[in-house]
Amino acid sequence: MTTIAAATAQDKKPLVKIAKVSIDPAQLDNYKNILTDEVQTAVRIEPGVLSISVVADQKNPNQIMLLEVYADEQAYRAHRETPHFKKYKIETKDMVKSLELMEVDPILLASKKN
Repeated sequence: MTTIAAATAQDKKPLVKIAKVSIDPAQLDNYKNILTDEVQTAVRIEPGVLSISVVADQKNPNQIMLLEVYADEQAYRAHRETPHFKKYKIETKDMVKSLELMEVDPILLASKKN
């Protein structure tokens, strides 16, 4: 098991955010495609993006939630300035009906090694 909090510097705690996004149901498939491209790019090329997990509410699939884990605040700020994130924001601005961004305190972030 890999514990993300332990994988970062001992004196730094990762920055964890939960984004709750409500999508126009008529544009949901297109939104998912754009989001998939953005998330895969961020995780692949940004060293400060430790993980991003995306889920949808089973009863209301246009309600998307992202669990985002960054090495620190600087990594999060850098992510928001990347060309792929800015492209995502522009391409989805008319699809997103609401966005709630929560900063949360990580208790335990664990995953299996691939």
